[in-house]
Amino acid sequence: MLTYAVGDIHGSLAKLKNLVAHCERDAAGRPLRFVFLGNYIDCGPDSRGVVEFLIALQARGPGALTALMGNHEALALAAFDDSLAIGGWRLEGGDATLCSYGAVSVHDLPRKHVDWLRSLRLMHDDGDRLFVHAGINPEKALDAQDDADVLWIAEPFLSDARDYGRLIVHGHTPTANGRPDLRANRVNLDTGAVFGRPLTAAVFENGQTKPIAFLQEG
Repeated sequence: MLTYAVGDIHGSLAKLKNLVAHCERDAAGRPLRFVFLGNYIDCGPDSRGVVEFLIALQARGPGALTALMGNHEALALAAFDDSLAIGGWRLEGGDATLCSYGAVSVHDLPRKHVDWLRSLRLMHDDGDRLFVHAGINPEKALDAQDDADVLWIAEPFLSDARDYGRLIVHGHTPTANGRPDLRANRVNLDTGAVFGRPLTAAVFENGQTKPIAFLQEG
């Protein structure tokens, strides 16, 4: 079984389609699954298309896709639930999402898509790796993480070198050079696709904790 973990997409539908096709060619008929690390919407041109594509990919069958929540999905849901002023979400890139839906308000989004956003998980642990959106709080056990930390943290996580007992696979903090950042205890797959840089996947194989390869669209 090959696992392809994909970094932040932010409405970059063409890059997403290209990368998924690249991953499927790379698998060459071997069983595969995808883990998406969140931030599917906001900032980029086609948030609606990205959500529709991921819903269709997930419908291929159980285990085909694990989709995690990012901070931008959490912001959109908070705006929908009126626990965040809609202006706060729009300033974080929500305007681009509304535009892609041809919507005036977050309440105009299709209920199916809102329900899918609510279904997103915060973590995925496969025994060797812990997949999250932003990272973890290094001072807390992996099973005691706060939602805010796994969705938003940068430091002190990014500078921490301790062994967590899992390789932390994350996104959220764009790398400046468009390349994934692999450390002894973590790998960052947000390579800034929405800023004109590539969308990246890490390839994992059962029995080996660290990536066996990285793939980029294009």
